[in-house]
Parts: sequence; C-alpha cells; structure tokens
Amino acid sequence: MSTGNMNLTLKVWRQKNNKTTGALVDYKLADISPDMSFLEMFDVLNEQLINKGEEPVVFDHDCREGICGMCSMFINGRPHGPKDLVTTCQLHMRSFKDGDTIVVEPWRAAAFPVVKDLTVDRSAFDRVIAAGGFISVNTGNAQDANNLPIPKMQADAAFEAAACIGCGACVATCKNASAMLFVSAKISQLALLPQGQPERYRRVQSMVAQMDAEGFGNCTNTGACEAECPKGISLENIARMNRDFASAKFVSEETV
Repeated sequence: MSTGNMNLTLKVWRQKNNKTTGALVDYKLADISPDMSFLEMFDVLNEQLINKGEEPVVFDHDCREGICGMCSMFINGRPHGPKDLVTTCQLHMRSFKDGDTIVVEPWRAAAFPVVKDLTVDRSAFDRVIAAGGFISVNTGNAQDANNLPIPKMQADAAFEAAACIGCGACVATCKNASAMLFVSAKISQLALLPQGQPERYRRVQSMVAQMDAEGFGNCTNTGACEAECPKGISLENIARMNRDFASAKFVSEETV
C-alpha cells in the first residue's frame, strides 16, 4: 500500500570554507513525507549522515516560521525554492514529486562569502544597517499613538517596507548581486514616517555608500529581486531611495 511518501535525490553543495573549492554531492533519501518542511527533510539527511559517521550539511536556520530570514538556500535555481512568497523553512516537500532530483546551493554573491556548505556570511547587511538604518532620538516614555498622525497610505507603505527580513534572496537572484531592494526597504521604512525625517538625507547617503563599499552590484531594473522576495518587497522602494539620494545632493553639508 502506498504511503504517499517520496524517494528523492539531493545534489547538495558541500564546501569546507571560503578558501576551498566546493562541489555538488549526491545523496539519496527514501520515505520522505510530503508534510515535512524542506528543513525537516535536511534534518533527516543530517541524521543519516551522522549515523554513518559522516559530516552533516551545514545550513542556517532559526525561527522556522518565515520571520528571521536565516534559511537561505538556492533550490533548483530559485532562492527559497519553487513557491512564491515563502521562505525555505515554509516550503514543504509536497511541492516536489516522488523521484525528483533537487539541487541545493548557497547564495552566490561576492559580498556573501561561503562560511561552510550552504551557510554564507551576510554580515554585510548588518554593516549597511549600522551605517544609517536607525533613528537617533532621546529615550523616554512613548507618545500616544494619535500624537503623530500619519496618512494611512504612508503608514501602509512603511509597514510593507519594514516586512523585509533581510534574507538576501534579492542579492542571490540578481544577475548583478545588487542589494538595492534590501537597502531601499530599510531606508523607506524610516523615510516614510515623521520620525525618520531629521536624518533622512544623511541616512540614504551613508547606507548607499556602505552598500557600495561591501561590493554589491548596481540595479539594472530587471525586477528579479521583487519576483523572488519572500515578503513581496516592491521595486517602488528602489525608486524612492534613488529620489532621496538625488535630493540629498542639493541639501547643505551641515544638514546632511
């Protein structure tokens, strides 16, 4: 009697560190439940490898709820796999068929060097945020919500930009390894709100400068980043960032 479970072939990128050459290694998995998440399937693989005395596959994960952005895997040529608007941890094995071959690779970008196997160093994103992705305010009691009225369209746009989880899928899918969707989202979530206005132009210049320093490529408007973003971050944020960056050139040095 058929259980509905699957037999799969995995081709997984194995690489000891950033200084060594990696390669795809084949693994056979049997009796995989379609109700497993993709990461649970990797847990099964690693348990088998450990039981055989082999080194498990290293991959990033944390919340497994599509929030933290850690689960960065390039699956069959797409970041986070074949489904739209989901992260790798939200991808289930029912998205595949019995007998499938699944190729799993790390993010590919000069700014995201491989740490080991499927894990990459995304600290470049942290340094971009540290360059200006914040608001400098005095601490104290929070104001009442209705003290700072914000038009609903602006509030919604800021909320949508803030949905970015910093997973790096935009960089991984871009032919130029551009981080402009990520950076523009982090700029927009502040630029659209009253609290973000005092440092608005200094912020965009600092964050764009750090983005360039990290070695990310430029945007050529192919739209792959928006198409593959698990949170559906819009290209409108890149346009807003470009407008702010251009406007900053006309602001006095003292203001910036």
